[in-house]
Amino acid sequence: MGKTPTSMPAGARLWLALLGLVILAAGLFLAYYGAQLLSLGGSIYFAVAGAAFTVAGAQIVRAKPSGALLFGAALLGTAVWAVADVGLDFWPLISRLMILAAVGIVVALSFPLLRRAAGLAPARGPAHATALVLAVVCAAATWGMFQPHAVVAAQGPGPTLTPVAPGAEQLNWAHYGNTPGGSRFAALDQITRDNVGQLEVAWTYRTGDTPVSPGGGGAEDQLTPLQIGDRVFVCTPHNNVIALDASTGKELWKTEINAKQKKWMRCRGLAYFDAAAPIAQPTVAGATPVKAASVATGAACQRRILMNSVAPELIALDADTGAFCADFGTNGRVDLRAGMGKGADKGEYYPTSAPTLAGTTIVIGGRVADNVSTDMPGGVVRGFDVITGALRWAFDPGNPEVKDAPAEGKTYARSTPNVWAPMSYDPQSNTVFMPVGSAAVDLWGVKHTALDRKYGASMLAVDATTGKEKWVYQTVHDDLWDFDVPMQPSFVDFPGEGGKTTPALVFGTKAGQIFVLDRQTGQPLTKVEERPVPAGNIQGETYSPTQPFSVGMPSIGADDLKESDMWGATPFDQLLCRIKFKSKRYTGLFTPPGTDASLNLPGSLGGMNWGGMSIDPTSGYLFINDMRVGLEVQLIAADPADAGKKSDGNEAAAITRPVPLDGTPYAINAKVRFMSPLEIPCQKPPFGTLTAVDLKSQKIAWQVPVGTVKDTGPFGTKMLLPIPIGMPTIGGTLATQGGLVFIAATQDYYLRAYDSGTGQEVWKGRLPVGSQGTPISYKSPTNGKQYVVVSAGGARNSPDRGDYVIAYALGR
Repeated sequence: MGKTPTSMPAGARLWLALLGLVILAAGLFLAYYGAQLLSLGGSIYFAVAGAAFTVAGAQIVRAKPSGALLFGAALLGTAVWAVADVGLDFWPLISRLMILAAVGIVVALSFPLLRRAAGLAPARGPAHATALVLAVVCAAATWGMFQPHAVVAAQGPGPTLTPVAPGAEQLNWAHYGNTPGGSRFAALDQITRDNVGQLEVAWTYRTGDTPVSPGGGGAEDQLTPLQIGDRVFVCTPHNNVIALDASTGKELWKTEINAKQKKWMRCRGLAYFDAAAPIAQPTVAGATPVKAASVATGAACQRRILMNSVAPELIALDADTGAFCADFGTNGRVDLRAGMGKGADKGEYYPTSAPTLAGTTIVIGGRVADNVSTDMPGGVVRGFDVITGALRWAFDPGNPEVKDAPAEGKTYARSTPNVWAPMSYDPQSNTVFMPVGSAAVDLWGVKHTALDRKYGASMLAVDATTGKEKWVYQTVHDDLWDFDVPMQPSFVDFPGEGGKTTPALVFGTKAGQIFVLDRQTGQPLTKVEERPVPAGNIQGETYSPTQPFSVGMPSIGADDLKESDMWGATPFDQLLCRIKFKSKRYTGLFTPPGTDASLNLPGSLGGMNWGGMSIDPTSGYLFINDMRVGLEVQLIAADPADAGKKSDGNEAAAITRPVPLDGTPYAINAKVRFMSPLEIPCQKPPFGTLTAVDLKSQKIAWQVPVGTVKDTGPFGTKMLLPIPIGMPTIGGTLATQGGLVFIAATQDYYLRAYDSGTGQEVWKGRLPVGSQGTPISYKSPTNGKQYVVVSAGGARNSPDRGDYVIAYALGR
């Protein structure tokens, strides 16, 4: 004899109907798109689970207890599948289980109603127990969402602190990377991992130049200041230069340049030269001497600040007054468009990184707009006399043996690989080390010359006095991915057998690789393998059969993607990301672009970028931050009607409609970030990390996510939740001898300090807006306080902008 259904209040019936319809709709979504995924060779789970949830929802609409039981079985099966799919990795499990578990709580609490509707005993005890278990699990998961989940946990406390030796304390931050070799390390220990919690804002300065950056290609603040004695020197996105009192932040002088360009206005840093200081001559055998340079006693500009503007110009200012140096170029300015040819006056060439002081030569590269045309200004690097501004030499990748300026009516070779990133200088060998990008056009290399292929995506060593090439080492062959060498190389004494060390340089790439090279020879000091990579199908293209993989050092964020690496805030956008992933051609790190939709990870922003790395010589640790956002790329046949048209060269903007590549048969049909419909990266977190690498073991000592979603979120909203998922980073780090690593280059509005031995966040200070600046640290000669200074003009993906320079010091 069957059970007699029990009459239920209309409200209860309506509740069950609504609950069932929600589950039914979710099930139909999963089943429909799960079938699509299955047809692409993807996971069967979503189709099966979708069918189960569809039936469960329908049964709940009919007020049948079997609907809840089927939902519970599907939820249990989902948990088993999730662990099998991703193990115990926290964020992937959250994506797969959190929403369904929360719905499971509601279903469990509704189970007594379903039982009652069927004329059965309510069974409240088991239902409430199930709901309680799920609630505890959800509560624990929610708590876990606010905890950092180390990608690589530190083993132990790390190296012990080494106090700064008497007489070894840092006096000035006189170069873009602090030292000519880009250490970004401050030999100061007044602020330590033990007292950093006492940091307070000491002073704030407003520059008056607030950057506006529509689409990421306008003006942005990406400053690393300089500090000389009792002065701090800063520059703004429109190339205004300001001197501040190092102890108070009071403005001492301000020179307004107000340089403008169509796109990409910024000033990453400055150079400083003191004509009264002794000139360091090289000590390495065979090195050329540094040329003499002097200013008459009592004359202006004895100490000078040098800046390359986006105009493009090279500018020299008196460091004491801010006045233009009359002895430099034409009233303090050198026109960098000379010899560059067409396009240089239309925003296709200009420097964006700090000039490099190499002895008495100022060395200048420049950005050439990406993926615009095969006929672009060249990537020539030029050395100018620091006093007169006269051209000393030019290294033209298209004519490397010719060091003079082009003859009247001629130009440097067009469309050659450029050096847009900061450079380093070794006074001991009088060598400039240049991180080289790629020849135009990045995605189509058919017209690239043999010299383009030699120098593209390489590290290049050049004599600072003569401009003569010493060696070149390539990190990507026949680069079609915009995998430039994007950062200033940092100098280390690289440890070897028997306690011996080798003068070396270390740098990262957009492809997530770290290379260690002998400074004198350019040969790798750690193992590099040439591995086979797939070719593409673009007619006439040259594809290298192999690419170098720096296996002797860790790679950062460059693991090959799998379908199970797809992620989303919910199972639904995760499913759509899986479909997107399976719909695109992907063959690993060097997936070549083609006429079908393809996927790159890391994309053209990296990986690692211009922020570079910091190195603590006392511990042998290097610190590097990265971003992990893939890129969808597709070329299509160009529309003849678009012949002669050019893009604006704004590679920061998403390309969602065909953009012609002038001089090629193709247009870019897509160059967009690999994102879910909720505008969240499709691959699993973290999306940005801070990593410590032990140079002794060549292993990762620790790696932690850096940045939260507090000031960002889906569709441009702010989630206002400090969930440390790890955000993409733009900017660099600062290491100090107090056992700290500072970084402000995340998408939320903080300057953070990490314990350099463990990766534990030990302090953070709220900024008024986000920052893409690299912090510096110095000790004031006036009051003896150690300061940490950072600029904050706005994060890359935030509409909030500012004009702040902020100094922190220990409170009383």
